[in-house]
Amino acid sequence: MSSNSVEVAVIGGGAAGIAAARKLTKHGIDCLIVEARDRLGGRAYTLLSHPAGHALDMGCGWLHSADRNPWTAIATAQGRAFNKAPPPWDRPMMTHVVPLAVQEDYARAMNALFGRMAEAANAGHDAAASEFLEPGNKWNGTLNAVATFISGVELEHMSAVDFDRYGESDSEVDWRLFDGYGTLIASHGHGIPVALDCEVTRIDHRGKRLRIETKKGVIEADQAIVTLPTSILGERADLFLPALPDKTAIARRLPLGLDDKLFLALEGAEEFGSDSRVLGRLDTSATASYQFRPFDRPMIEAYFGGACARELEAGGEAAFFDFAVTELTGLFGSAFARRLKPIGIHLWGADPFAGGAYSYAVPGAADQRAALAAPVDNRLFFAGEACSRFDFSTAHGAYVTGHEAAERILAARRKS
Repeated sequence: MSSNSVEVAVIGGGAAGIAAARKLTKHGIDCLIVEARDRLGGRAYTLLSHPAGHALDMGCGWLHSADRNPWTAIATAQGRAFNKAPPPWDRPMMTHVVPLAVQEDYARAMNALFGRMAEAANAGHDAAASEFLEPGNKWNGTLNAVATFISGVELEHMSAVDFDRYGESDSEVDWRLFDGYGTLIASHGHGIPVALDCEVTRIDHRGKRLRIETKKGVIEADQAIVTLPTSILGERADLFLPALPDKTAIARRLPLGLDDKLFLALEGAEEFGSDSRVLGRLDTSATASYQFRPFDRPMIEAYFGGACARELEAGGEAAFFDFAVTELTGLFGSAFARRLKPIGIHLWGADPFAGGAYSYAVPGAADQRAALAAPVDNRLFFAGEACSRFDFSTAHGAYVTGHEAAERILAARRKS
């Protein structure tokens, strides 16, 4: 591609970009998805080629709020099969590893923390979530670990108001797809014009038409929807010409946390219940969560978050396997190591087109999500999970904001 001209350029081919482009094309708008990767889906990525032979969601994997999630209807229309078993976090951990009384004690501490945060949020007190930890509580390390699994970051870094808003919106109906959430989202983009391997280096909005500079040439457009993650918007102050310092500053206040998944093949997996789980340790935030036999498959899904994940990424993929083996042998004995083999992992922090997993608001920035989504001159529009006030960090939040951006473009075009 040396040059191209479209009515609307959609920058980013993840859930938001695909939703926006799909809606625009249905209304007869000539649009193009411009995607830096060699695939659609963004942070929704299903790994299909690996020794285990199963579809593995390396990015988002759960249709949260599935009873109202728009991807549920799309999956149904595509004829995809759901797994509607209750998620592991709604079940007790393995009681032979963590006695039920211990788990109940932890649950009380967690519910008390969430209650204090909700009370502060209702009062408009947007402080660091760590402010609401009970000093000296023996569960504070575990609470921080669980916070990283939810938000990709420790409590001290996140807004209590923002965290509470997500909890308010979640219907707690969580389903999975046998052939992958990433597969679903990428398939929804089939038939939409797309330029892959086409990283955008600058969006020049000085002239009558936008000039979108890419490594494969220039695309001219009347309008654009920018769905890039906040990690890129916050770091690339030179992305827009003229610069948009307000957008850059907002994006920096809505950074991406980090969560990584490691899938392990498990010999003799039938010893464990399907979707059973355990935490590696209960005395620190630097631990992983282990889900045994997801989809009843002979494997373990290990989940790492926050600072723990970032430190392990510095050591590469092998560091995650070594960490998991150490924790699991600590729980099940040294012989357990011989039953484990790594299958796959994707390092989202090291991914140049992600830089993390999903967004959180820093203390005081809970109301910045709407500002991130606000259009510029009715030519530049913004979408993505970070733009969602209540459904951030989810693929359905991204979808809805993509639809909303497309609707804004349609409204602007009707007025012109």
